[in-house]
Amino acid sequence: MKKNSVATDIAYVAVFTALIIVFAFVSIPSPVSGVPIVIQNAVITLAGLVLGGRRGFFVGLLFIVLGLVGLPVLAGGRSVISALPGPTVGYIVGYLISPAIGGAVAYRAPRNKTGLAIMITVAGFVSLLIQYACGTVGLALRAGMGWGEAALAQIPFLGPDALKLVIMIIIAIGVHSAFPDLMGRKPVTKKAESAA
Repeated sequence: MKKNSVATDIAYVAVFTALIIVFAFVSIPSPVSGVPIVIQNAVITLAGLVLGGRRGFFVGLLFIVLGLVGLPVLAGGRSVISALPGPTVGYIVGYLISPAIGGAVAYRAPRNKTGLAIMITVAGFVSLLIQYACGTVGLALRAGMGWGEAALAQIPFLGPDALKLVIMIIIAIGVHSAFPDLMGRKPVTKKAESAA
């Protein structure tokens, strides 16, 4: 597998972190107290799907570190440090874990296009489920909800998140089809693909 240079990795991480911060300006109020519907969670998933687990983890880490030093990286112009006592803390933790695990799953995709599409789809849903799990824990611990109530509080997010996830999966498949060396691979010829 071809190793990307450290400089290239840093550039990828920086670009995706910047994208996540830019999308902080897009949020919709939801019925769940203090937890808006955002696009950031979809972009953090995309970071893992495109960059893999290691670089996806660093995207989440850089995002959180920037928020901890007071930069307004979250929806509503909030910093991570201001959100730590609130109900969204679980989702913020999910921003660190979900791209790492989702990216690790995505990068296990076989070389053929069908296998790539299937594995990236699975990875996308795994990443989203991790965000929901972390969000549930945060709501249970910080919003005074029971575990069942906190789990049910994810329901308003299902429709919007499913739509965002499909878009991110399509983008990730397109990126890897166009740039197979992101995964350290050479393009698969039609002959090799039919044999796979």
